[in-house]
Amino acid sequence: MIDITRTFRFAAAHRLHSEQLSAEENRRVYGKCNYEHGHGHNYTLQVTITGEIDPLTGMLMNLWDLDAVVREHLYNEVDHRHLNHDVPFLKEINPTVENLAVAFWKRLEGKMPAGIRLKRVRLIENHHNHADYYGT
Repeated sequence: MIDITRTFRFAAAHRLHSEQLSAEENRRVYGKCNYEHGHGHNYTLQVTITGEIDPLTGMLMNLWDLDAVVREHLYNEVDHRHLNHDVPFLKEINPTVENLAVAFWKRLEGKMPAGIRLKRVRLIENHHNHADYYGT
């Protein structure tokens, strides 16, 4: 078994806000990340796949094919978007880095060719924090 990680970068805005909290609690919990109109990040997304090396090609998966999967099912929907308002599959979640990593996994799960498994989604929000999700 071998793992391959591919990195993607995208820009997006979001607002951290919980409908279960009062306006005051949201401001206390999320601080400036609760600003009414949102704020932006230059995200880094790392997608790790795992499987056996194909003896014919010497590759786990052609990286152009991996790029195409990620772009079609995820990247094109989130790049230069407001994650709270513009992305249908994110409408019902509070777009914390943790929740986004899980949601991104769900978008990519099952989209890889036979014999290749999604192993990890890492979402880096900024140079201070990131979230890793490995599925269930």
